Amino acid sequence: MKRGFYTIMAAQFFSSLADNALLIAAIALLIELQAPDWMKPLLKLFFTISYVLLAPFVGPFADSMPKGKVMFITNAIKVFGCGLMFFSVHPLLAYAVVGLGAAAYSPAKYGILTELLPPEKLVAANGWIEGTTVGSIILGTVLGGLLISPKISSALLSFDMPVLETGIDTPAESAIIVIAGVYALAAMFNLRIPQTGAHYPRQERNPFKLVLEFGHCLTTLWRDKLGQISLAVTTLFWGAGATLQFIVLEWAKVQLGMPLSKAAILQGVVAVGVAIGAVVAAKFIPLIGSLRVLPFGVAMGVLVPFMTLVSDVTVAYPILVLVGGMAGFFVVPMNALLQHRGHVLMSAGHSIAVQNFNENLMVLIMLGLYALLIRSQWHINSVITLFGVFVALTMLLVIRKHRANQKVFDSVATIGHIPH
Repeated sequence: MKRGFYTIMAAQFFSSLADNALLIAAIALLIELQAPDWMKPLLKLFFTISYVLLAPFVGPFADSMPKGKVMFITNAIKVFGCGLMFFSVHPLLAYAVVGLGAAAYSPAKYGILTELLPPEKLVAANGWIEGTTVGSIILGTVLGGLLISPKISSALLSFDMPVLETGIDTPAESAIIVIAGVYALAAMFNLRIPQTGAHYPRQERNPFKLVLEFGHCLTTLWRDKLGQISLAVTTLFWGAGATLQFIVLEWAKVQLGMPLSKAAILQGVVAVGVAIGAVVAAKFIPLIGSLRVLPFGVAMGVLVPFMTLVSDVTVAYPILVLVGGMAGFFVVPMNALLQHRGHVLMSAGHSIAVQNFNENLMVLIMLGLYALLIRSQWHINSVITLFGVFVALTMLLVIRKHRANQKVFDSVATIGHIPH
């Protein structure tokens, strides 16, 4: 790997670390404000919705200047979002600003990989990026919990600056200021990302034309014989992954009798599995063989309903690692293939924006359906079974579609040269 790739990894790690720590701190801030419980899950919705609403605009923005500069600017937006929480701006709105920064950051983060590295390195690069991201999710959640804990927050609040009145008076506020520092650290790494020399045509600024252009990119990627397969898989993965986070919490409470503090650890267990699967895929699956991993998506869906038979936490750990491992193993090659096809068919920033739009729209839809099932008092085991069947059947349909495509084009043999 080129040296610049490791700088990108460091920037991604610290930015994602701060994102996940901030979620915990923002929840703590809502509690301090005595906000109703139903507002807590809305934090994720407000964060995610920027990916969907801003999809037509973030791609052109990412392609309008060097990607390292884009990543620096978007990290600054995240710091600004943190700062809003100190000025009586509601945490939901402030976190939405952070989500805006994250939505604009993503096309640059993934787009620069296609500029910096050759196609044969993309699966390995994605494996390392996803593994790093999963690690930052686990450590970020732990960091957020530590920063709002009585011992650490008391130590932070005991710091006094002569003459200057900071206005930091609560554990959540002290945590947020530290997290803003982590974003600043990520921004420093952004400044060290080398320019790749990639140049794109002057980007359109008319909002109406940008929406039309985004629609064209969206249909182009869905009509491409390889793009539609990889896009369908990654869209399903992210929607299912977000839903699985909440399913695991409820399942741990009902099936294993675990309180929330311990149930949250199981989310980390799934994440560890995803990281393992991502690293294995990065090592053994080349881009040209990426479509061979599709059956692992079916296997994951078949395995998930077996969670309903588990009543012992010692059995829960390996099954959750296995579920996460299968997910990481099949999504990383698909992510790399999607980036490659997007780079061939359009610009890197535009293709990642299309990917983000589809994936996060699926997150919103699947979380909404999950909430509706829970509100309708479905037992969690029934929800898990339905979830697993949905994933398995959807992946079978994707495999069937891919085989139909192969009758027209030898997709694997002609990767990168397929007409659309």
